Amino acid sequence: MKKKDYLRVVLILAIFFLALGGWLLHLRIHPIAKDAENWIPAVAGFISVFVIPVLFIFRSTISFAYLLNGMTVIIGTIIMTHFTIENPPQIWTLKTILLGTLFADIMILWGKFALGKALFEMDSVVSQPDGSRRTGRFFRFPNMGFWFVHVVTLTVVYIIGDYFWK
Repeated sequence: MKKKDYLRVVLILAIFFLALGGWLLHLRIHPIAKDAENWIPAVAGFISVFVIPVLFIFRSTISFAYLLNGMTVIIGTIIMTHFTIENPPQIWTLKTILLGTLFADIMILWGKFALGKALFEMDSVVSQPDGSRRTGRFFRFPNMGFWFVHVVTLTVVYIIGDYFWK
């Protein structure tokens, strides 16, 4: 096995175990049998644990895996932030923000995003190790502006939906 293949396997396993840990933690905190709303994150967790790592294995599906991984991270971030706002700590201090909210869980999600970004970028680096960094329009896929636009847009859509369909 070449070094690049070994590194890919390690990164794919890291995404798998990070997603598995988050999914099992979520299933423990929010059992599916208790509330029908718990099915949505359970299915998203299933996709994160089983579908996304498999998609990262094949070169032809790396872009789709990266896209799906990023979208699950963004949706998870928005929903967990909303939950924290709906159930705030008694007093807002640095300690309660770091330990009394879902901030740590959101950071774990963004670690999963970084692993997916590394896997996606590694594919082009391996084929052109001395090539220049991707350039082009900032807001186009796969540039980071693409993700920024989707974080903002999906947050606005979620806020509007929450406001009108309470």
